[in-house]
Amino acid sequence: MKQLTPDLIEALRRLDACMVSNAIETVECRLRNEGFADGGIHAVFDNLPPIVGHAVTARIRCSTPPPVGHNYDDRTDWWTYVLTVPPPRIVVVEDVDERPGMGAFVGHVHAQILQRLGCSAYVTNGSVRDLPAVKEIGFQFFAKTVSVSHAFVHIVDFAQPVSVGGLQVGSGDIIYGDAHGFLTIPEGVVGDIPGIATRMLEQEQRVVALCQSPDFSLERLRTVVRQLG
Repeated sequence: MKQLTPDLIEALRRLDACMVSNAIETVECRLRNEGFADGGIHAVFDNLPPIVGHAVTARIRCSTPPPVGHNYDDRTDWWTYVLTVPPPRIVVVEDVDERPGMGAFVGHVHAQILQRLGCSAYVTNGSVRDLPAVKEIGFQFFAKTVSVSHAFVHIVDFAQPVSVGGLQVGSGDIIYGDAHGFLTIPEGVVGDIPGIATRMLEQEQRVVALCQSPDFSLERLRTVVRQLG
């Protein structure tokens, strides 16, 4: 598993999710319609910095009682698993109910626990709660909706592949997210992404500068685009 060094994390956080996605496209390691979640999952707090980390995965249900037990402390083995994934960590949870989001798995108290366990964000196709309190501690949510209740929320399993917003995520996968959404970064290219993205930004700025220039013309635009490939 590729370790995310502090320098690499800082370099990635200077980008945004669109720049990361563009950079991944250039190395042709996956199809362009793969590797990112759909627009149904959004960042709840738009003023927090981008998230980067290894995925901690689980599946939950909320609408019906679990076979045994009712509380978080019935599955403390979940917390043990969290610490087996290299930091920084991002919790990615699939709500497998027929009506995802009836109950919220993570609110203020659980966010505090996860943050203490080295997690910086929670991603789900379900719901979240306690928004003001969670925002105050700087813990990011990516979710489809909000719920006032946790209902019968319980863990079905963990450390297995999950699907959130159409994106398949495995335990330990590298996740990147911001106000645009979230995606996975293939382990083999993650170290190259900051450099590729920076070069692409420089090329884009040439096009933008021409569009803002009084000397703009279609012929000059075509020339610059051809030069940039």
